Amino acid sequence: MAEGRSAIPTELGTEKIGRLLKQYALPAIIAQTAASLYNMVDSIFIGQGVGPMAISGLAVTFPLMNLSTAFGTLVGAGAATMLSVLLGQKNYKAANKVLGNVVSLNVIIGLIFMVVALIFIDPILYFFGASANTLPYAKEYMKIILCGNIITHLYFGLNAAMRSSGSPKKAMALTIFTVVFNTILDPIFIFVFKMGIAGAAWATVLAQTVAMIVVLKHFSDSSRPFHFEKGIFSLDMRVAKDSLAIGMGPFLMNAAACLVTLFINQQLRDYSGDLGIGAYGICNRFIFMFIMICMGLNQGMQPIAGYNYGARQYSRVKETFWMTAKLATIVTTICFIIGMFFPRVAAGIFTHDEELLDMAAQGMRILSFAFPVVGFQMIGTNFFQSLGMVKKSVILSLSRQILFLLPLLYALPLWFSHNGVWMSFPVSDVLSALLTAIMLGSLFKKFNRLQDGDDPSGLGSHI
Repeated sequence: MAEGRSAIPTELGTEKIGRLLKQYALPAIIAQTAASLYNMVDSIFIGQGVGPMAISGLAVTFPLMNLSTAFGTLVGAGAATMLSVLLGQKNYKAANKVLGNVVSLNVIIGLIFMVVALIFIDPILYFFGASANTLPYAKEYMKIILCGNIITHLYFGLNAAMRSSGSPKKAMALTIFTVVFNTILDPIFIFVFKMGIAGAAWATVLAQTVAMIVVLKHFSDSSRPFHFEKGIFSLDMRVAKDSLAIGMGPFLMNAAACLVTLFINQQLRDYSGDLGIGAYGICNRFIFMFIMICMGLNQGMQPIAGYNYGARQYSRVKETFWMTAKLATIVTTICFIIGMFFPRVAAGIFTHDEELLDMAAQGMRILSFAFPVVGFQMIGTNFFQSLGMVKKSVILSLSRQILFLLPLLYALPLWFSHNGVWMSFPVSDVLSALLTAIMLGSLFKKFNRLQDGDDPSGLGSHI
């Protein structure tokens, strides 16, 4: 079906859920897989072209990268949810205002983050686990990434808006383009121009700049259902408040990931040294690919669930969740199989250093042990966010990383040394999945009492 306004209101409320998930989730999955490859490409070329200490230096930047992503998601995820629900309500004027605020909020937040992080770059990186050996690599990479922070925020925020406003294929194509372009530039900058880790950073920023230009051109076309026009860029505090409130769940998830990665790096540095941090960086990049596929499923589910919830078609909302949760569980089970039985093959993509390879393979086995339940937990968390149920989404966003993982990161190493750091992941995965199941059970009991068309006010939506 053609991408455009005429397709959005009808198909999301009438087409078969399986076909809709294929239409909306498949492009998002491809885009998110491409995004994970985007990160893996940097790690692979840095590991093979610069060395194991550079891999560890790159891993040190993960908390700061997660924090930057958190602020970008705060705007993008909230706006995408609002757009989907407003489409279900056929409120196109309000949706266009949301689009303008995506630009305004991303510029403001991106600029503040960039300035603060650049001013305090050294103490921040030391705090995140850098040592005298890894700081030069981490700092060289991160300074360039931070200078392109506004570009990154704008691109990802508007890409999410593009996907939710009926152009999922174009949003996917742009993400794939950034991966391909980055993959071409990385070896040129690292191996040909001898730019080292800075070459990988420049490749990332340049690829996102070109993609952002295409997104801006897309929304400048007045023939599209959502487009830039006068008056939409002035910051609307009501729209901003609602958007940020809805985006608070994924923001806190990413912010928690930053905090947790900080403590992981510190614990690994204390128990395993710089190479321990590098080993986690390799495992994180591998597992992140499967996490991003689940995020693609989330992004495909979000407009379908949000639209049908706005249209009060609860049977379709429930069907959307269960179908997405089953697919996500299959994805995370595949990760479990590879991580448990072929860890050296996966880790060998990033490095040939035997000591680093051994540490990464051992960590990957432990990390993957309970991974099949992660898909269900991720879909459950995003399901609440897709319906605008902010408090429940926030609780689940924080449960795995803050409520369970953080205490385990300090408790388990007391008995199991450096293995205890790795073991904290599967234990927290199981506990957070159980909490998600309990909260979803309560929600579906309420859904089962509603008929399509009933007032959903008792469910606790904030939209």
